[in-house]
Amino acid sequence: MKTSVLLDHDGVLVDTELWYFTAGQRALADIGLTLDKHQYLRDMSQGRGTWAGARAAGVDEQTISRLRGIRDELYQEYLRTEDIEIEGVVDTLADLSTLVRMAIVTTAKRADFELIHEKRQITRFVEFVLCREDYQHSKPHPEPYLTGLHRLGATPGETLVVEDSSRGLRSAVAAGIDCVIVHNDFTATQDFSRASHRIGTLLEVKDIVIGSA
Repeated sequence: MKTSVLLDHDGVLVDTELWYFTAGQRALADIGLTLDKHQYLRDMSQGRGTWAGARAAGVDEQTISRLRGIRDELYQEYLRTEDIEIEGVVDTLADLSTLVRMAIVTTAKRADFELIHEKRQITRFVEFVLCREDYQHSKPHPEPYLTGLHRLGATPGETLVVEDSSRGLRSAVAAGIDCVIVHNDFTATQDFSRASHRIGTLLEVKDIVIGSA
């Protein structure tokens, strides 16, 4: 039976991925570059970030550092002003907390994570949160989920990962953990062929946990 669940954050618990992309898109527009969504998703699936195309176009690191600051400010403004709720998340986590131990494993920076959760109830259902600062190698490297397993004291076989991106899926698979992909419009075109399950909403994770008994 699955006794532990490691949850991705952006796109699974809060609807933020479009806004992160949009902030980067606006930042790159400042120097006349267009951030294509499909290329962005391909780059992200390989562990490359917003700036891969800019580097390929010869943009220097000093400029990229300046643009990153612009992107981060824009993104935090979106987090303060846009509706990023995903319906049913809190109730689902409340139900799951009676069945399994849970933690969040996210590539979000801690400052962004804390801003998102200033007035939300999500984190009260999890034992800990791993943010980008808490591990060396980001997804799709297995380190984030291996670190989560170690912190929980859980084995891969008794653990389930919930993700919405191919980058996160690859991280989970590399760590030897079954991965559920929950639908997200922003990442829906990515390759999820290695997922253990594909579901429409987070609510369906409970059925998977119960079915694993």
